[in-house]
Amino acid sequence: MAQTTSNHTQTVSGWAAHDSSGKITPYTFKRRENGVTDVTIKILYCGICHSDLHYAKDDWGITMYPIVPGHEITGIITKVGSDAKGFKEGDRVGVGCLAASCLDCKYCNTDQENYCENLKFVYNSIFWDGSITYGGYSQMLVVDYRYVVHIPENLPMDAAAPLLCAGITVFNPLKDHNLVSSPGKKIGVVGLGGLGHMAVKFGKAFGHHVTVISTSPSKEAEAKQRLGADDFIISTNPDQLQAARRSLDFVLDTVSADHALLPILELLKVNGTLFIVGAPDKPLQLPAFPLIFGKRSIKGGIIGGIKETQEMLNVCGKHNITCDIELIKANTINEAFERLAKNDVRYRFVIDIANAALTQDI
Repeated sequence: MAQTTSNHTQTVSGWAAHDSSGKITPYTFKRRENGVTDVTIKILYCGICHSDLHYAKDDWGITMYPIVPGHEITGIITKVGSDAKGFKEGDRVGVGCLAASCLDCKYCNTDQENYCENLKFVYNSIFWDGSITYGGYSQMLVVDYRYVVHIPENLPMDAAAPLLCAGITVFNPLKDHNLVSSPGKKIGVVGLGGLGHMAVKFGKAFGHHVTVISTSPSKEAEAKQRLGADDFIISTNPDQLQAARRSLDFVLDTVSADHALLPILELLKVNGTLFIVGAPDKPLQLPAFPLIFGKRSIKGGIIGGIKETQEMLNVCGKHNITCDIELIKANTINEAFERLAKNDVRYRFVIDIANAALTQDI
């Protein structure tokens, strides 16, 4: 597609993958000038999402190289367009997965722009002007104000960055099932990674009994003692699964690896719901009997709209909820990718963009 980039005159330093090896190297590119509805953000931190790794390696066959990943972005506004309402220079802000949408469909008009058919992501998408979007592994970003959120003053900018993806991804299903303001339910969380540990934190903050379901016995102490989970089920232990049958109102499945749904569904009460936010590469097998004999439902979802993302951040500010992170330098992104592929992170890598030596780091 031809790009309309006549106003892309700002030179930006960042980090990109150039082929399916997924190796990240320094990259200099152009961003557009700040328009009337734009804000310019000096990026301080950017989280590393597992989807960054998938895109870098073209695992889904849709990568447009060179690709600058990153959609868990926090920073400071340095310029504000004349029509960019609600923002000013110096504001602490965040940008998640969304860069644009059609602004006029039934989803955009009901604060669900994350389901707009013309959704544009903050990287690896074709923007309104025909240019390819580049993400947060870079020193600055120009973004339409309608896709920017405020970071509460009491939240540290580094540990808040993953909230822009991991946080909203698990907050949305909880809100969707009235679990944010109605305490006392029994909820399960499958997987204790970047998404799962946030789900445990939210579940406890909202007053629920939280059970972590995992294949890793070694994670039980972490789940209970540090994150406050009430129970822990090893998903390969038949006795534990049997003892917990029909005990949970709601289960949030955050696992992106291939796994069986049958034992998870049997944990749900009659009328219970399994909500999938993990994205396995291969299709999951769907057993009919536990659905039929338990009147159970399976749903899925992707992040949330901007209004809901701001609500989530405000809730995090109220309850002092942040992501558990490992802050890394830009010259260790490739090592972080290798560790992420092995699930060797507690629980989210965040790149210290502000202190990166842009011409040397990698």
